Amino acid sequence: MSELFTPGTIVLEIPARADFVSFVRVVVAAAAELEPNLPNERIEDLKLAVSEATTNAIDAHSRSDSDDRIRVECRLADDEVTVLIHDEGPGFEPEDVPILPEPDHPDRLFHESGLGVHLMHLLADDASITSDGLGTDVKLTVYASRRRNSG
Repeated sequence: MSELFTPGTIVLEIPARADFVSFVRVVVAAAAELEPNLPNERIEDLKLAVSEATTNAIDAHSRSDSDDRIRVECRLADDEVTVLIHDEGPGFEPEDVPILPEPDHPDRLFHESGLGVHLMHLLADDASITSDGLGTDVKLTVYASRRRNSG
């Protein structure tokens, strides 16, 4: 008997505190494991990308002294997992994030921060960031292997 996959959405609203990053990772990983064709290494990539986005959201709330919660949605579809992270921090210009030197280039040592956005784009199959003065939305999608190989 084959397993049936049921699409759905899981929504979390967490306090803007660093101790909730691991909780978000666990929930996203558990949800992603429901997609039977998503390899474990892609789930690990998604967990890391979500950790980066969630940490950035927490930092944004900290900079603006916001007591609002951060919203994390994990959407499961037939062949993909999409995670949306929304904060109500001051926002930023995603286009202004500098292009980093290659990992083996000596100048990379001068970049202690600012790696998160680059990692999100590297680890997710699709990553988008929209931001304005009212907050930031990060959308991260990973596809099951059958879609990745055909698209």
